[in-house]
Amino acid sequence: MAGLQLDRDIPAALAEVDRHRPSYDASFEKKDGMVVTEAVDDDVDSVHEGLEFPTEEELATLRRVSDSIPWASYMIAVVELAERFSYYGSSAVFTNFIQQPLPPGSRTGAGGPNGQSGALGRGQQMANGLVTFYQFWSYVCPIGGAYIADTYWGRYKTVCWSILVTMIGHILMIISGIPGIIGSQGSVALFVLSMIVTGTGTGGFKANLSPLIAEQYRRTKLFVITTKSGERVIVDPSMTTSRIYMYFYLFVNIGALVGQIGMTYAEKYVGFWLSFTLPTIVFFLSPIVLWLGYGKYRTSPPTGSVLATSLRVWRYAAKGRWSWNPVKMVRQFTADDFWESAKPSRVVGEKPKWMIFDDVWVDEVRRGFKACSVFLWFPIYWLCYNQLNSNLTSQAATMNTHGLPNDVLSNLDPLALVIFIPICDLVIYPALARNGFKFTALKRISWGFYTGTAAMIWATVVQYYVYKTNPCGKHAGTCVDDQGLPLTSPLNVWIQTGSYVLIAFSEIFASITGLEYAFTKAPKNMRSLVMSMFLFMTALSSALGEAFVSLSIDPLLVWNYAVVAILAGIAGCLFWLSVRKLDAEEDKLNNLGKGAFGDSVEKE
Repeated sequence: MAGLQLDRDIPAALAEVDRHRPSYDASFEKKDGMVVTEAVDDDVDSVHEGLEFPTEEELATLRRVSDSIPWASYMIAVVELAERFSYYGSSAVFTNFIQQPLPPGSRTGAGGPNGQSGALGRGQQMANGLVTFYQFWSYVCPIGGAYIADTYWGRYKTVCWSILVTMIGHILMIISGIPGIIGSQGSVALFVLSMIVTGTGTGGFKANLSPLIAEQYRRTKLFVITTKSGERVIVDPSMTTSRIYMYFYLFVNIGALVGQIGMTYAEKYVGFWLSFTLPTIVFFLSPIVLWLGYGKYRTSPPTGSVLATSLRVWRYAAKGRWSWNPVKMVRQFTADDFWESAKPSRVVGEKPKWMIFDDVWVDEVRRGFKACSVFLWFPIYWLCYNQLNSNLTSQAATMNTHGLPNDVLSNLDPLALVIFIPICDLVIYPALARNGFKFTALKRISWGFYTGTAAMIWATVVQYYVYKTNPCGKHAGTCVDDQGLPLTSPLNVWIQTGSYVLIAFSEIFASITGLEYAFTKAPKNMRSLVMSMFLFMTALSSALGEAFVSLSIDPLLVWNYAVVAILAGIAGCLFWLSVRKLDAEEDKLNNLGKGAFGDSVEKE
């Protein structure tokens, strides 16, 4: 992997250290009967001792590089790999399970080499609706999981309990697909219940594992080293976090790729019971790896709910800024000094009892609110991505698959990610940095919108030609011969490749960067909560996607893809216009100190 081998490089750098910023020791004081931790604790600051910090001139001129990734992060990534194998492996066959009827003479739903696998026979509209609901539910639940972790249990314990809940959901899913039950009304009820239970566990898992993996890297400040070639460079913790999430996402997509390919073939040749059982077996790796790493992971204890205090800070800062004139109010709420009045040092007279934090913590809250405002644009982006496992899978079934399962094509997305994530990390991003181009987080997110738009344009064109070449014209999804066998367009299904590859690039730019942005911009005691806000945008997108269900049928599918493309393109342009000023603050936001906050919050 790319990156500096710091164990060998740091000693050479330390030999020429001639300036250091002061470090901070942990200290505590009582405020209103509560313990308040000072700016930086021993665990964090000890990793910065003896490092050389950059001057203003060096910040502007030196090349930036990332640090090495801790092994504990890789262990947690394996946990995520197993969980994503189970999630994507099972959900990859949802569309066929719901949409297509049980094949004649089949007791397992397997369609065989020349048939179409299916079970419930409820049509494309219901399939798209239930798949969208599952995505929505799986990304609403992280809010609850984040609250429990930040307030009561901590991330590690919450992940462990979420695994247990998810396992129960997978068992229910297996029962819905076994011979004798599959295709019945009981199968429908069990399957929907399994989606709810599995989504609940997935929510608690996702909100907390993503911050946990990045927490294994402890440095938070920029520092300077000299490489073996003699070049002085800045090691940027935010770039390291970006690398951690890139390889985290790589593990996610290795799990997704193997799970989806394996389960689509299991569905086609054996039956749905096997395509639900194998993901459950692989999922058992998650608790095993968590147990093996117990005591080795760096974890943050729960700190009590800080959400209420954060909202109080915002409300306090908003005093005197409300106006019946909407233009004036927006201007006052977005002013540079909006948060200044909420800082304890600016309060005149007696401070409110709930104000048990310092000025730096207010800056952290400001940063967290800014991050959440960035996330508000993501539901439009996820509209593009959500076409993968619903409408694009159905589109593949209307073309010549040459014996391939129609839902195997969606694996081009994780395959492209497995290929291009290392290329971006080892080649593209370093090349941009060497040429002086700062491909910042917000720039990457903008490009995620643009490549998502391109993917939907590709899908629109393919759908147009499917309608043009199918024997039934614009009713391609229900076209069958006299014997009830499907009639498809002569177009080769591999022409969908462009959509999947472009979606993969959009994920590298937008989705991975969103994880990074949620972690780096959140206050330390709100990381799960801010991460859940990012994940919640996927849920909002799924809810928004329900409005497109009426377009998810013939003969309207061209409009479905075209409208999503137009929305994503416009949103990408507006997004960049709205965050350009925030993008200029990237270094400042990333290098805030750690604010002080009490371990509990008294009621007013």
